[in-house]
Amino acid sequence: MAPRASWKGYLRLSLVSCPVRLYPATSSSERITFNQLHKKTHNRINMKPVDPELGLVERSDLVKGYEYEDKKYIIIEDTDLESVKIESNHTMNIEAFVDEGSVDVIYQDAPYYLAPDGAMAEETFVVLREALRRTGKLAIARLVLSSRERVITIGPRETGMFVCTLRNPNEVRGTAEYFDNIPVGNPDPEMLQLAEALIEQKLTTFDPKNYEDRYEIALMQMIREKLRGHKPIIAAAPERGNVINLMDALKASLSQSKPPAKSKPKAEPAVKRTTAKAATTSGKPASKKKV
Repeated sequence: MAPRASWKGYLRLSLVSCPVRLYPATSSSERITFNQLHKKTHNRINMKPVDPELGLVERSDLVKGYEYEDKKYIIIEDTDLESVKIESNHTMNIEAFVDEGSVDVIYQDAPYYLAPDGAMAEETFVVLREALRRTGKLAIARLVLSSRERVITIGPRETGMFVCTLRNPNEVRGTAEYFDNIPVGNPDPEMLQLAEALIEQKLTTFDPKNYEDRYEIALMQMIREKLRGHKPIIAAAPERGNVINLMDALKASLSQSKPPAKSKPKAEPAVKRTTAKAATTSGKPASKKKV
C-alpha cells in the first residue's frame, strides 16, 4: 500500500512547475505509548467533551472559536477557513535560494520527503533537483499545512527532495536571558589542550544506529517481564564518582581512553610446579594443610 501524502500540489520556479506529493519523513508509531485505564475495571477511558452547563456533549456539536478577549470568542466556520485562499494552499512557489547550511538549525522544524506526482512530472522534478544539487543551494518556499502557512526549505536527497518546515521567528526564544551571565573568559591553555585531545580520541562518523533509545529498550524489557508474570528488573542508576578538579578529570579521561598496555605472562613459581608434579606422580591429590 502506497504511503498517504500529507499534501498535494505544485512545485513552481518562475514559469516552471510540476505536480508533487509531500510525505512525512519521520514516524512515532513505533514508540511505546500508554492508554488511560480505570484502576479497577481496566477499561480504557474515553475522553469525552464536557460543557460546564450542559455536561457531556456530542462532538458533532463542537465548533471552532477564537478568543479575542478574555472568555470572549468569535465562531469560525469551515466555510470561513475555506474562504482564506492564498497561493501556498496548493503551490510551493520558490521565492529564493540560500547556501546549504546557512539556515540556523534552531529554525528547522518538521522533515518531509517530496516526490513527483506522476510520470509526467518526473522530468521537471529531476531538473530542479539536480540544479539544487549542483549549485549547493536550498530553495525557500511556502505552503499551507494544518491551517497555517509555513516557510520551508527544499533540497535534494537521493533521487527525491527533502523539505523542512521552519519555525516562525517569534517562536524562537532569544539567548540573552540564558547566556548573559556566562563568562566569556579565556580557559586555561593546558586544560583546553587536554579537552581538544579528548575530543580527538572520541572522534567518529555519526551513525544513528549506534545511538538507540536505551530507555525505550529497558521499558520494553520491563513490559515483557510483566507479561511473563515476572517481577520487573529494576536497573540501578550508575553511581556518581568522587568530585575531582577539572584538570585531574581531563587527565583521567584521557588515560581511560587509551588501550591498556599488554603485560607479559609471568612464569609460574618453582614450588607450584614441584607440588603439581608430586601430586601427579603419587596419583593422589596433594593434601592441604589446615590452618
